[in-house]
Amino acid sequence: MATALVLAGCAVTPQPIASAESKATLETDRQAMFGAQEPLSGPVTLEQAMERALRHNLDYRVKLMEEALAQRQLDLSSVEMLPKLALAAGYRGRDNDNASSSQNVATGQQSLVPSISTERNTQNGDLTLSWNVLDFGVSYYSAQQQSDRLLILEQRKRKVAQQLIHQVREAWWQAVGAQQLEGRIDALLVEAHKALEDARQVEQQKLRSPLESLNYRRQLLDVVRQMGMIRSSMAQAKPKLAALMNVTPGTQFQVAVPESMPVPVLNLKLEQMEELALLNRPELQEARYNERIGTVETRKAIAKLLPGLEFSVGTHHDSNKFLVNKSWSDAGLRVSWNLLNLFSAGPIKQAAKAQLDVAKAQRLALNMAVLTQVNVAYLELQGRSLQFGLEKELSEVEQRIYVQNRNASDSGVQGRLPAILADANAVFSSLRFYQAYGSLQNAYGQMGASLGLDPKPGHPTGYELTAGALDMAARQTAQVQ
Repeated sequence: MATALVLAGCAVTPQPIASAESKATLETDRQAMFGAQEPLSGPVTLEQAMERALRHNLDYRVKLMEEALAQRQLDLSSVEMLPKLALAAGYRGRDNDNASSSQNVATGQQSLVPSISTERNTQNGDLTLSWNVLDFGVSYYSAQQQSDRLLILEQRKRKVAQQLIHQVREAWWQAVGAQQLEGRIDALLVEAHKALEDARQVEQQKLRSPLESLNYRRQLLDVVRQMGMIRSSMAQAKPKLAALMNVTPGTQFQVAVPESMPVPVLNLKLEQMEELALLNRPELQEARYNERIGTVETRKAIAKLLPGLEFSVGTHHDSNKFLVNKSWSDAGLRVSWNLLNLFSAGPIKQAAKAQLDVAKAQRLALNMAVLTQVNVAYLELQGRSLQFGLEKELSEVEQRIYVQNRNASDSGVQGRLPAILADANAVFSSLRFYQAYGSLQNAYGQMGASLGLDPKPGHPTGYELTAGALDMAARQTAQVQ
């Protein structure tokens, strides 16, 4: 019965989270997500969007916390190198005396009467300082590896920041295009719906042939359908940008439309950009740290094969009244060596060397991948620049055609349909123009990311593609070696 009661007390039953607790957590989470940031004031520029994303984006905040956790683990690794200072105290009691006697070895007869030298109840305490040289060496190498892992997390944080800025750039230019075309599309839809209503009345009154009326309505409906699809897709631009900036969903805001749309210029040659990427890409920096970790792992494996040398010093106390000296101090030196480690020395060294070789091979493979990405990004940027120039000229032509048709419609020379169709074509052309410029900026951002350049939110383009960036990257990489 007692056993059954104990087992029943140890049983654990699932406990679902109550709805009230979930609601309380929701409010706390909402406050943690959006409560610590300043509200939007005025139109958001590209630089402001980048700054808000780096300050408030939750994914980036996770990387910052992971880096802080690695720093705490590094501090813990440093503490493990210190000597061990152990404090112990205890109490011991028994229900009878711990008596003993002696026996003559030669005759087998009892030589002493039973006697005791220990009290039934005793108290003792110890304070011992010990230091193992082998453990210190292994802990030292482990701390070095942990410091490199911290640096690896910094590189991963850089990578997340670069990707975040790249996404913000793309979303911001999409929001610019949507904001610029939103009013014009709405006006065109109003005019198209009005023309549709007039067309229905003309058809009902049979002022035109049925086929002509149907073709007229079909063209207007096609305009409405296409404008509606564009309007729906553009409505997603600002929510995407708001999510990257960690703005509360549903917040209404405007983006600051730039006065000009310049074509980004690269101030480096392709060979210089390849060198910059090889020096500065976070993935390659991480590979260099992994290679250094592998080198330290080899040293640590060798250190584990050495004899262990431990120093100890301590002070002790025992309340046993039979002791002549109830308190005493001692010191010791102990050497230990697992001789079987001599047989495993070769395999351990080979395994460590293989790990180092793998790290080197991965770095070389990354070098090739980075060079390929740089060349692809460079060609993409050149192609997008040409495409933007073409779309810009085409948009100007479409706008002039629209003006000519609008003037002709207003003067009564032609009907409303040609003007509406010309307006739709102009809207399409403007949309392609903004999309082309967004793609150009996206390609420029991809170029900066392929070079491993850290974002500069205060800079108009977010990067600084100059020879100075190449020198800075070389100095940073020299510190890694």
